[in-house]
Amino acid sequence: MSPATEGVGGRRIVRVLIDSPLPQLDRLFDYVVPDELGEVTAGVRVKAPLRTAGRVIDGFVVEVAEEPDAARTLSEIDSIVSPVQVMPDRLYRLARRAADRAAGSASDILRLAIPKRQVRVEKSWRAPESTPEPAADAVQRATEIIAVYDGLPRVLSESGRAAVEAVPVQRGDEPEWALLLASAAVLQLADGRSSVLVVPDYRDQEVLLQTLARMLPDDAVVRHDARQANPDRYRAFLRTLSEVPCVVVGNRSAVYSPVRAGLVAIWDDGDPLLAEPLAPYVHARDAALLRQEDEQSALLLVGHTRSTDAERLVQHGWLQDVTATRRVIPKVRLSTPEELEQTGQRVPSSAFASARAAAAEGPVLVQVARPGFAPTLVCASCRTPARCTQCGGPLGARRRGAVPVCGWCGRSAHSWRCGECSSEQVRLASSGTERTADELGRAFPGVRVIVSDGAHPVQHVDARPALVVATRGAEPLASGGYRAVILLDGARMLQAPELRIAESCLRWWANAAALAAPGAPIHLVGVNGPVARALATWSPAAYARSELEERLPLRMPPAARVAQIEGLPASVRTALDALSRVGISGESVLGPLPVGDDGRVRALVRFSYAAGQSVAGTLRAAVIADAAQSRRGRGRPRTSLSVHLDILEPEI
Repeated sequence: MSPATEGVGGRRIVRVLIDSPLPQLDRLFDYVVPDELGEVTAGVRVKAPLRTAGRVIDGFVVEVAEEPDAARTLSEIDSIVSPVQVMPDRLYRLARRAADRAAGSASDILRLAIPKRQVRVEKSWRAPESTPEPAADAVQRATEIIAVYDGLPRVLSESGRAAVEAVPVQRGDEPEWALLLASAAVLQLADGRSSVLVVPDYRDQEVLLQTLARMLPDDAVVRHDARQANPDRYRAFLRTLSEVPCVVVGNRSAVYSPVRAGLVAIWDDGDPLLAEPLAPYVHARDAALLRQEDEQSALLLVGHTRSTDAERLVQHGWLQDVTATRRVIPKVRLSTPEELEQTGQRVPSSAFASARAAAAEGPVLVQVARPGFAPTLVCASCRTPARCTQCGGPLGARRRGAVPVCGWCGRSAHSWRCGECSSEQVRLASSGTERTADELGRAFPGVRVIVSDGAHPVQHVDARPALVVATRGAEPLASGGYRAVILLDGARMLQAPELRIAESCLRWWANAAALAAPGAPIHLVGVNGPVARALATWSPAAYARSELEERLPLRMPPAARVAQIEGLPASVRTALDALSRVGISGESVLGPLPVGDDGRVRALVRFSYAAGQSVAGTLRAAVIADAAQSRRGRGRPRTSLSVHLDILEPEI
């Protein structure tokens, strides 16, 4: 490889996006293509020299062009890693737009979308030659299911956008939401178009894959899963590069699947698992909105409840509000906190009676807030929370009579003494799945008890009598639905210091209620107020609308966009000064305030959606300038400034 190429005639050049975490390298670099490399096409992996670092680095070819003027000095491409076009132009456009909106780098997005190359898989890969055809009865069934929702057939046929309230029922072993998404994908495939179905976690993915398996041939469905082995993941990715339509099912990063999509659908977009934890932190919903706008595909946000983010889009006319032509309202019964105080019981008598009657017929679901036996302990004398003497973490118990264990450092507190009253006795302050199962097991002798949480995952239970104690989000499906659902610890859940906690609780409770058999009683224990009424009347859209109205004067998300800026004081101040020059200052800025013990500070910036482009551009320029300054300085970290746009939970 020669370091530079000059000439008098025309030459082939490529514009390459360097795969680097450095923000200052987030642009296209021009390179000459030497003749010995042969043909180069856009979207392939290459290795290119980076003169400032004196090394060869990976990248993707974005454009190929002929340059008639060869006067400028350019480096040559080192090598073509693979002839496979792993980055179609539509994928690059999506990555670029998503990164620009979030003040991040396109290469960070592409790192989520494009798996590492597997040479053996690539060499043995053969693209399918024909489109997998859904069976006629599957198309008929899908048409009938979609027809249940008013206006949804038109949304799909005209590539529209909709927020869909899924009917909270279960048909045999298949929940309605999974049938809805699968049916929409079946109809798209019948018309020769691909679909991308995005779900929050592996539980939902397994449910949806099982539903699709009953409606489509195996070669029509592509699994996008971070838990897959690298060869399997790369094989699935190569399938999505084919022009032969398919249905992609996966978690948040599946939204970047490079298929030519006719439909992008997201289940339960309010689930925080759909928020990407890696820079530039683009939520799957935002990426889907950008993708729909670019590709003109249909877009569905499906849920039992309505996120405030989706409701804002409905209010602005960006999403169509779609509900079933004949609504189904679960049978929800409320018990107030006052009732629990009067009886001193964790489970009120009405809920206990429903559980006893239902347990004689089939499974009963009991939802609790936390896993374990007793997640927290308090002093038996003064009720002060029991803390670890080594690190200050909360003490909990793994079983009745067990030595308390710290939830942070894991140390056992053999000789614990209260710092307030010197008592050596502790008592249980809360009940997790295991303690609840222990108590209910003694109250329901002869009935099997099943625990489902992060440590004991259960996907499905049969129709035999059982008490299923599960944490929120870990509830297994039950054959024919649960004969009763008891929602405990509601008041404790609502006490979490989070902006969206009431919205999240309604989503947790509604998803659990949707697992009930038709007409089965659902008891929400110890909760009253607007969120309890929203569940009882099954009015999630109205509740989301009221939540949105309350956040408008506070300018909190999603009524406004919020950016978090964190770094050394001088860097944060420089970024805030730059924002003031584009009109973002005064009450729009909260902080900066210290975070941690390393001298860093954090500020929150609230801004309108209309100002999003200028704010993102300004913050991106500040990050690049800070990174360049950090590189020149000695004794400083590589970069001292980070930004995170559209944070879900603002905190200072």
